[in-house]
Amino acid sequence: MLRGKIRDWPRASDDAPHPTVPVKNSPDSIVKTNSAPKIGMVSLGCPKALVDSEQIITQLRAEGYQISGSYDGADLVVVNTCGFIDEAVQESLDAIGEALSENGKVIVTGCLGAKKSASGSGLIEEVHPKVLAVTGPHATNEVMNAVHAHLPKPHDPFVDLVPPAGIKLTPRHYAYLKISEGCNHRCTFCIIPSMRGDLVSRPVAEVMLEAENLFKSGVKELLVISQDTSAYGVDVKYRTGFWNGKPLKTRMTELVGALGELAAQYGAWVRLHYVYPYPSVDEVIPMMAEGPLKGHVLPYLDVPFQHAHPDVLKRMKRPANAEKVLERVKAWRAVCPDLTIRSTFIAGFPGETEEQFQTLLDFIEEADLDRVGCFAYSPVEGATANELDGALPDEVREERRARFMELAEELSAKRMKKKVGKTLKVLVDEIGAEGGIGRTAADAPEIDGVVYIAPPTKASKRYKAGDFVSVKITGADGHDLWGEV
Repeated sequence: MLRGKIRDWPRASDDAPHPTVPVKNSPDSIVKTNSAPKIGMVSLGCPKALVDSEQIITQLRAEGYQISGSYDGADLVVVNTCGFIDEAVQESLDAIGEALSENGKVIVTGCLGAKKSASGSGLIEEVHPKVLAVTGPHATNEVMNAVHAHLPKPHDPFVDLVPPAGIKLTPRHYAYLKISEGCNHRCTFCIIPSMRGDLVSRPVAEVMLEAENLFKSGVKELLVISQDTSAYGVDVKYRTGFWNGKPLKTRMTELVGALGELAAQYGAWVRLHYVYPYPSVDEVIPMMAEGPLKGHVLPYLDVPFQHAHPDVLKRMKRPANAEKVLERVKAWRAVCPDLTIRSTFIAGFPGETEEQFQTLLDFIEEADLDRVGCFAYSPVEGATANELDGALPDEVREERRARFMELAEELSAKRMKKKVGKTLKVLVDEIGAEGGIGRTAADAPEIDGVVYIAPPTKASKRYKAGDFVSVKITGADGHDLWGEV
């Protein structure tokens, strides 16, 4: 299953990389029959939506449903949608249409399910009135109720048990850990709160138990995600929970420390995503730089700065001050020189002047960010930014995005060349005829660069997906590295 495009579905065995365990006292020789209802799953959108899909599939398998590898082999199809930007809306609507055409029985969930049309009715029901049911995001119970209504659950005494870690759609060696839902910010370009609601933090013991089960199942890298990781616990006033009989505060600093200690027991990595530049982040940086958690809490922060000029940030309603952010970035690097910072920005926001855009270019150069992406501003239906004056022509927005990326790639190429000759720890993601492909601590899956690893010249240096290997870097471009074990 691929997010963002519908190319091919996973086989039933591929969607559950963690082995299932037969029910106690059931003979291993019993072969599962094809009588159990089969569900197809199409998952679009961000890692948070992927986790929603994993939870739905885990519940489906727990109730005895099989996961189909094709449209025609499915009794019903669930489509998990994205509704953040117009392109994602259209892609989701197209995916629903394809599922209806190829199968005919479709349940829709996800962010697009909460989106209204111009007439005030549900957008999906208006465009695709033949869908069986529509729910919003993180709605596993509602999805299961709809599945039960249209495809009653099977009665099979030999249903496989679902592993404690649940069923994952990622490779066996890495997994996403969602610590909260929703967001308390009201950024003018974003409609996520209207679809996913305000911040709701998961109980800290529940998060830790899931992390432990994932590590036990063989996960080597845990990617912590949410809409705002820095705000974890704000909604419950940082309530104290308990893990392994010890008190543990529902707060990012304490959670990261506990996850790092757990990861160290398994020789694994913890990577932080969607971090806002709050003062609380200052408390996490030392864990990345020194002490027993170094090498486990990765020196990596995914921080969506979005812009650098104070007037633009004010129109965006972003909770940040550009000057303080730059000071904070420099302070982080002083404590942790190896820190990798990735970020995303918007060019051509309504009212952005050429001078303000130049401030943004100056910022990414002075901040020396490691990984950056830039989007030309695109109006999103329902976003309050649509009401702002000073909308820029499409060609201006795109031209600024192109200039941003040209500078970003130039800066990235300089940084990447400095890694040539160094030996880096790499997590192998896949093996091919021409060697392996992996990632360093500076690279998150799918969004950052990779390391192309030459085939081993000795049997003692063979590696497989999920292995950590030491790679001597022999080449680099603006995005990726090449090396040998």
